[in-house]
This record gives sequence, structure tokens and C-alpha cells, in this order.
Amino acid sequence: MSEDGSTLARRQLGKYLRNGRDECGFTIQQVAELIERSASTLQRIEKGTAVRIRTIDLEALCKIYGFGPEQLRAMKGLATQGSEQSWWCEYGDAVPTNFDFYVELEASARQLTSYEPEFVPGLLQTPAYTGVLIRTANPTDNTEEHMRRVQLRTRRQLRIARKHHPVILDVIVRESVLRGLVGSPKIMATQLRYLAEASTRPNVNVQVLPFSAGFPVADPIGPFVIMEFGMSKQGQMVEPPVVYTERSTGGLYFAKPAALEHYHQSYESLRRSAMDAVDSRALLRKVAKEYA
Repeated sequence: MSEDGSTLARRQLGKYLRNGRDECGFTIQQVAELIERSASTLQRIEKGTAVRIRTIDLEALCKIYGFGPEQLRAMKGLATQGSEQSWWCEYGDAVPTNFDFYVELEASARQLTSYEPEFVPGLLQTPAYTGVLIRTANPTDNTEEHMRRVQLRTRRQLRIARKHHPVILDVIVRESVLRGLVGSPKIMATQLRYLAEASTRPNVNVQVLPFSAGFPVADPIGPFVIMEFGMSKQGQMVEPPVVYTERSTGGLYFAKPAALEHYHQSYESLRRSAMDAVDSRALLRKVAKEYA
């Protein structure tokens, strides 16, 4: 069955509602009686298979689960995406900016396959490097808010180092990531040494696409992440994979098989032209010394 972005939006909505019900200790039958709907209807909503959700039902569910105004607005924003062919998460529009669906998806993923032509991927950034990017992107925020954003990203990185089922991270960065100055030479030197050290972990693979490789993918391609969620004990996908690409106005999510295949093929084209892991690590350390 072909999945598109609207299915992803419904699936995320269902997950939030299911988590809200679990936190309140209700069964599906109990909540269904409270909103005067059938248990099967509520189950379809939670599984993301209900194509249309009545606003009155969504408002009732959010009230039962104690969701605040921002959460309610986010749930409504997701519900309205049901008829779209792909799902734009426009910052500051239908979905509030502090409702970060990418972080939610990333936290559930077992493997992340990422291409980054401009910056070190978020999960591999040092606090100082992150701090520079966050201050640049949010110039009106105060110091406390900047620190909160840095701490959020740092907490996300714990999944790489944990002993039990660490996330598998497969990354290709363009050489411009190494050469583009973020903050200061000292920050860059520390960042590149950290990136080289992180690549020695068994669950982390980092490869550099050198300038000499040119452009292995014919079409212009920006940063993207392929998120895969692992297999169940029965040998079935826990959730269908998702591709996330970032734009200046928001993030675009793809879940159609054709789109997934396109990004997988693009990644393999980039990998064939990239330096191997050992040579990439050596280059990272070499450039770090140049900055130092």
C-alpha cells in the first residue's frame, strides 16, 4: 500500500493521542464512551487509518487528555493535513514551532541515513558549534532560550552513545562542511576532532564527499535524512520509513515508496563518490589540525 505525507500526519496524530490516553490510564473503550464514539473508530484514529477526524471529536479527546491550547492547535494542524499529497510542517503556521515532529520521529528511529552539504548533522554537533548556529538562527532569543535549545540537541545525542540499542547513524558530509567556518577556528577544530572520534563508534559511519568528486547526483539535492524504525519480532516493519528534507520555510516529509527509493539511490550515488570511513577520518583530523 502506497503511503504519502498525509498518512504520516495521521499516524503522528494518532501516536500523540494514544500517548495521551496511556498517560491518563484510560482504555480505548472508556474514552470511546466518553466521546460517544465506537471503540473501533477511536482505534482507527490512534492507528492513523482514519482518513477524516471530526473536529468535535478531536477537541473532546484533547480535553480528556488535558492537552493545552498549543497542543490542541498542533493536533488540529495535523488533522488538516489528511487531504494533502505531501506534508509541509510550516513553522509558525498550522503547527506550532515548539511542536517538533522531526524530533519525535528521530527519537523512534533505529537507523538514520543522512546527507549534509553545509553543516555537521545535529546529532554529531558539539555544544559550541550548535550554539553558534542557534544564535544565528534565533537572534532575538535571550541567553536562557539559546541554552535550552542547545540542551535539547545535546539530549538527542544520547541515543548514539547508549549501550542498549544505540541508533545506527550513517552520514555523508560534503567537504564544504569541513571548510565552512562556524564560529571560530577553535570551535571548528574541536568539532572536527569530535566528528572523527564519533566515527570510530561501531554504530556511526561518517564519510566525506570531497570537492574533487564533483556532483555525483545530477539533480540539485539538499540535506536529507532517511529514518527507518526497525523490524518487529514478527519480521514486519515497526513503522514505514520516512524521508525528511529541510527548507527555509519548514520541513518536507516523504513516505511514498517512489520517493524513498529516489533518496536511497541518491545516497548510494553519493557514497560511491565519497571517501571511505578511514580516509574520511584522516581528513577530518587533518583539517582540525589546520584550524588549530
